[in-house]
Parts: sequence; structure tokens; C-alpha cells
Amino acid sequence: MKNLKTLSLLLFLFGVVISAQAQVPKIPNVGGADLSKQVLGILDNTSGLNLTGDQTTKLKANNKSFVDQLFKITGGSGSDDQKKASILDLKNKRMGFLTNLLGSGLADKYLGSVLKGINPLKSKLGLAALAF
Repeated sequence: MKNLKTLSLLLFLFGVVISAQAQVPKIPNVGGADLSKQVLGILDNTSGLNLTGDQTTKLKANNKSFVDQLFKITGGSGSDDQKKASILDLKNKRMGFLTNLLGSGLADKYLGSVLKGINPLKSKLGLAALAF
């Protein structure tokens, strides 16, 4: 009788463990197309900046390239240190581009609005969040 109770308890606990593992949420894929679309949507939002058509076109083209490169780096096979260095290099190049295209004041205003939009996604972005 004691063995039956012990066996029943073990089976019950095993069932609880199995069902608990089945409920663990999956971590979103950092390189996922949905996340990159969200980031690109945030970067392409230029409302309130009064940009010229040429500035908007150049900015959106750079945004697309930036997001593609960023997710390529984070999805790559390099070490975390290599990825961090590549992301920070990409960030510096982008800052130079934005300053040249928009000027210092407008670039700061644009980056402030980007940060507000990106903040809720930072945990999903992982290392890619260093670029913002």
C-alpha cells in the first residue's frame, strides 16, 4: 500500500512538472520579421519634424538599411563581444548620417522620439537595443 501511494505521488508530480513546462512562454525570435517591422515603423515615424521630401526619402532608405544590418548582426554567429562592437560601430555611423542629414538639433529631436517608441521593445531586442 505504501509503494502504491509513493508511486501515485511520483506520477502526480511528474504530470505537474510536464504541464508546467508546457506553459513556459517562448522567447520571441530577435531576428523575427515582426520585430524588425515594428522597429522600422518606429524609425520611419517623422511626424512633427517638418522634413523635406528628400530628407524623408533618405532617412527611410537609411532606416531600412540600418534595421537590416542590425538584425543581421544580432542573428549572426559571432560572440556577444563581437556583436556589441559591430552594433556600436553601426550606431556611430548612423549618428553621423543623422547629424549630416538633419542637423544636430533636429537629429536629437528625432532620436528622442525614436527612444520613446523603442523603450517598450528593449527587452525583446536584446543586444540590438544597444543601437538606440
